[in-house]
Amino acid sequence: MSEKQILQSVQKNNQIVTDDQDAAQESKAVVDDLIYRVVYEDYEDCEDPVDLTLSFIRPRARKYVKFDDVKVGDWLMVNYNIEEPKETGFWYDCMVTGKRSTRTIKELVGTIIMGPDQIKLEDCKIRATDEMFAIEKNTVMVEENTVEKEDIPLRKKLPACSHCKDIPSKKCKICSCHVCGGKDSPEKQIMCDECDLPYHMWCLQPPLLELPDADEWYCPECKNDETEVVRAGEKLKASKKKSKMASATSSTSRDWGKGMACVGRTKECTIVPPNHFGPIPGVEVGTMWKFRVQVSESGVHRPHVAGIHGRESDGAYSIVLSGGYEDDLDDGEEFKYTGSGGRDLSGNKRCAEQSCDQTLTRMNKALAINCNAPLSKDGAESKKWKDGKPVRVVRNCKGRKHSKYSPEEGNRYDGIYKVVKYWPEKGKSGYLVWRYLLRRDDPIPAPWTKAGEKRIEELGLTMQYPDGYLESLEEKASNDTEKKKSKRKSSGETSEPKKKQKILYQVPDEVQELIQEDSANEKIWQECLENVTEGSQKFLKSVEDAFLCICCQELVFKPITTVCCHNICKVSALHV
Repeated sequence: MSEKQILQSVQKNNQIVTDDQDAAQESKAVVDDLIYRVVYEDYEDCEDPVDLTLSFIRPRARKYVKFDDVKVGDWLMVNYNIEEPKETGFWYDCMVTGKRSTRTIKELVGTIIMGPDQIKLEDCKIRATDEMFAIEKNTVMVEENTVEKEDIPLRKKLPACSHCKDIPSKKCKICSCHVCGGKDSPEKQIMCDECDLPYHMWCLQPPLLELPDADEWYCPECKNDETEVVRAGEKLKASKKKSKMASATSSTSRDWGKGMACVGRTKECTIVPPNHFGPIPGVEVGTMWKFRVQVSESGVHRPHVAGIHGRESDGAYSIVLSGGYEDDLDDGEEFKYTGSGGRDLSGNKRCAEQSCDQTLTRMNKALAINCNAPLSKDGAESKKWKDGKPVRVVRNCKGRKHSKYSPEEGNRYDGIYKVVKYWPEKGKSGYLVWRYLLRRDDPIPAPWTKAGEKRIEELGLTMQYPDGYLESLEEKASNDTEKKKSKRKSSGETSEPKKKQKILYQVPDEVQELIQEDSANEKIWQECLENVTEGSQKFLKSVEDAFLCICCQELVFKPITTVCCHNICKVSALHV
């Protein structure tokens, strides 16, 4: 129930009813023919006058009802908050259905009547029992004038500010000045159009002498600093957090935060899911990448830094050999691998000395699951090791100082290996480590063998660099040359690099048969076959670009070829 004040009463034929009308008129007739124009007090949602009939209004409550006088079945007007029952809320009519009175608790239980539709809210616990009113009966306007006016008490209401409870003497930085909290001079307070918080004009830095002549005003916390806005062609400005990092404040010459180990993936392998065991389609044994992020993009080994990729409940999908542990031993066809963990990498470290024992959990457990033997905390050896789960192995050039089988540059995919056995032992550091013996089980010859080198040459596999990497190196080299102003040799002879003879890549016969059967994409295949002379990498890249779904921007899956020779995924076609 909201407190209202009657402005005037109007007959339904729009005639004003005055006090001089016949007082002997029947009460029922007046009730049926009058519309009361009322205005709500302290009710922001309804500031304009509202026309109501007498059935929707009644005299203000004025008679307090004591808790001890309340009985079950009585009708009262009580204060209740539907969302927060312990807080002050709105006033409702309530029928008392229960009463609880102890030394510390005085509480009523009743049915709340809400709105003109008389919606019932049962079993409401009324805690505000110190202020309850009796429900006044409707009286005719003429009869109301004859009653001697009494001092009507003001009921408590829901405070506009839940922080200070509208207490005038209490400072509040929510409903008053957000700087000093003072409630004085509201006409000198300005509201922010973003956060809706008020500010005294003199509390701002710098202070405002007069109200700004603008449609919108923003406080210092919400206003965008023009110096932080990146304009067209400008370099991205570092955030406050990054500007305080050691990489920004350190005077060292190391290239912190700008290396390829810190960049994110520009693309993701969607040919197979992340939990795929075995080779990645289209990635040949002997494929080389300059950086680990490229290995991640190809799907061979997805983590940027971690040496083992797997799940504790599923197994390990791939590992990287980079000479990280002193106990590792690489013999090419088989190698001994040390598990992960046991190192304190706090402080954003990538590598550290062994400082505690390793446990058979997480990635260590995942790699042990690949072994075709029951999982055991004491280790196990597989009698049929070829039946174990396959592991993709990538060798990194960092392992070159320990193994001759590692590449001289970048990263190289060396094929499929299987876990033969795993066991715990004391490492050279004196702490317990988990060791794994992996043996090669791939029909493709290893890259370090003569057959493997010949196959790499036939396929035209070369080092893969990120887009624009070689161009940036050339530009940097040319700039350095200009700065040094180095003179050319007096002989004037420039040694031209020897051009490598291109070897024709042979498309497999079964693939050529499938290409001939795909008559709808004959023109596209002709364009792709022009790149065969560049090797398998160029050919597969051209196929991937040519058969890109125009909707999902991925390699087409269950493709549908349109009349205009465009290819689209079947799933994407259903959503178009």
